[in-house]
Amino acid sequence: MNANISRMPFSDHSAQSNLATPQLVTPLIEARGLTKDYSRNDSGKGSTARVVDHVSFTIQQGETLGLVGESGCGKSTVARILLRLIEPTSGEVLFEGQPLPPALSAEMRALRRRMQIVFQDPYAALNPRMNVRQILVEPFTIHRAPPSEGLAARLSELLASVGLDDSALARYPHEFSGGQRQRINIARALALRPSFLVLDEPVSALDVSVGAQVINLLRDLQRTLGLTYLFISHSMPLVRYLCDRVAVMQRGRLVEIGDSQQVCESPRNLYTQQLIAATPTMPE
Repeated sequence: MNANISRMPFSDHSAQSNLATPQLVTPLIEARGLTKDYSRNDSGKGSTARVVDHVSFTIQQGETLGLVGESGCGKSTVARILLRLIEPTSGEVLFEGQPLPPALSAEMRALRRRMQIVFQDPYAALNPRMNVRQILVEPFTIHRAPPSEGLAARLSELLASVGLDDSALARYPHEFSGGQRQRINIARALALRPSFLVLDEPVSALDVSVGAQVINLLRDLQRTLGLTYLFISHSMPLVRYLCDRVAVMQRGRLVEIGDSQQVCESPRNLYTQQLIAATPTMPE
């Protein structure tokens, strides 16, 4: 990671919550015993593979929880279960203390306005046949939720919040760099004023310096808008920089969870130690 990040002081996590400490405030998100099995063949009648194995954690309002582990460990599956994009085999997700309603219900449709995702690949996440105006208008159209301040004003506000201006509206995705495309993805995710964002490896497809700019943008947006993040990554230095707490996954299970600075400096689990050792450090 470039010097823009490496020279910035890490946040003081000493006062942040830890799962070992009783929570007095209802978490924004709570995962209880999430399990996900997939059939090993298309018929659905063969043996199954367990991708997520009894995963439980909470995310407090305004907190960033990092979810880390090697590719294929179940991180993205957990994220999609939280957003009700897929159903768990067992377990449940609570939002503000209430179980998520059925995926196709009107209640879940309304709740989706408050739960959004920024995908890993900024190139694949945008429809190449739509200009930026159409891309940003789409959430309002789908949810039949016109902005109270007027559409033009809201689009300008969204672009400004991610460091772009109105000249972007008539342009198409291929006319932007990777970092600019990811900013557009973030603006789209913010369109309906959500409270919870899943950030699914949002900078892994970007150059290091561009990724650093996007990470700092996400920090600024969280402070300004009071957002809650689940940040999925395989980079422990990034997680230490951005996240209040970190949960480490291995083969579908949580093997360690706690304050991000403490976990990164004094990991207790052998797999966490190996993950940290295998991750390049941020250059000075």
